[in-house]
Amino acid sequence: MPEIISPPSAPRIWQVGALCRAVADALEARFNPVVVRGELSGFSRASSGHCYFSLKDESAQVRCAMFRRAASLLDFSPRDGELVELRGRLGIYEPRGDLQLIVESMSRAGQGALFEQFLKLKAKLEAQGLFDVARKRSLPVLPRGIGVVTSLGAAALHDVTSALQRRAPHIPVVVAPALVQGANAPAELIQALSNLYRLTPQGRLAVDFTAQGQGAPSLSAPIIDVILLVRGGGSMEDLWAFNDEQLVRSLTQSPVPIVCGVGHETDFTLADFAADLRAPTPTAAAELVAQPREVWLGAVEGLAQRLRDAAYRHIDQRSQQLDLTASRLGRPSALVGRQRLQLSSNAQRLHLFTLQLLKQRQQELQRLQDSLPDAMGRGLSHADERLQRASLRLGLLDPTLVLQRGYAWLRNRDGDTINSVRQVRGGQPLRATLADGELDLTVSNPK
Repeated sequence: MPEIISPPSAPRIWQVGALCRAVADALEARFNPVVVRGELSGFSRASSGHCYFSLKDESAQVRCAMFRRAASLLDFSPRDGELVELRGRLGIYEPRGDLQLIVESMSRAGQGALFEQFLKLKAKLEAQGLFDVARKRSLPVLPRGIGVVTSLGAAALHDVTSALQRRAPHIPVVVAPALVQGANAPAELIQALSNLYRLTPQGRLAVDFTAQGQGAPSLSAPIIDVILLVRGGGSMEDLWAFNDEQLVRSLTQSPVPIVCGVGHETDFTLADFAADLRAPTPTAAAELVAQPREVWLGAVEGLAQRLRDAAYRHIDQRSQQLDLTASRLGRPSALVGRQRLQLSSNAQRLHLFTLQLLKQRQQELQRLQDSLPDAMGRGLSHADERLQRASLRLGLLDPTLVLQRGYAWLRNRDGDTINSVRQVRGGQPLRATLADGELDLTVSNPK
């Protein structure tokens, strides 16, 4: 009889949820519990107390969740880049179908590779004095311009510009865009800083304004007195560009103070140590360099109040002197009345004059602030022209030009100049200076 071959059975058709639960059951039976070693990456703690992060090595990574109860038992603060050992249970997060490790305990297993590299470079640069507190500079109280280095697409740029516009809209801001993440980020950050250095007072002096070359700052560009280096938070890998050695050295060469606002308050990079001041966030960096306009208006109002008080004290003193004089004159009531009216009128005029004078001074101060860049440019140009004219006039007075036309300079033995035959006698030795040397002469027959 021929052999009867049964048709192959069709594969089982799974519901998605049932497949995820079956895989989770297989993981539970095959692997759990597990102990895994790797580097922390993207560690974050939610307001609920739960912690979420990834555990990775050079070839793979796995998503992890550590709930509040287990997180409360930690005896250290986990940071990106740390090498840790996790004990927990593998499972499937069914809403997304992701493999994840539910962590029940975490312990340190040494420092991660990135963190070790960070510490090694930090120790090297610190030994070279790049992080010395003595080289830190204080921030300008009222900067003429603020430079910002960050990515044009970063939320940090919006935070910084919003804070500066809110607190000090009168201060110009110059943005030097650069990548803030990735292999090309350090070089772009260094170039952006270099561009802003040219706009500092020291950078402007180093530029030949008579021949504006490639990269030379425009005379109309604002003067930069402080620079902000900012970006938002992220993992150690995301912020690694700010640990670049050449970037750190560029920061220490800045001619003006630099504020570093990279990451969140718990994030630290080598740029933080090299900068003159570290800010916990980009917004805080902006607030550090820009006093609110209300503070300065309050200071002006305080000065105005002091001026008014001084004026009123002066008026009171003169009023008392007037009263004393009136009493000594036998109280001439009509005269005293007129003087009081005049004094009251003068007090009112003085008050109005004080307010008007204060307003004029504020307007003059604003005009001077607006015209300062143009005035500096014109002054430098005029000084250069005067120097060239003086150099030309000085050259025309050069005595060697006269000697080159065939004349000679005669002097006697004492070095006195001979300009008349009556000053010499026969046989007297003289010295003649020509264009290319000197001759010793003797007078034979003066006439």
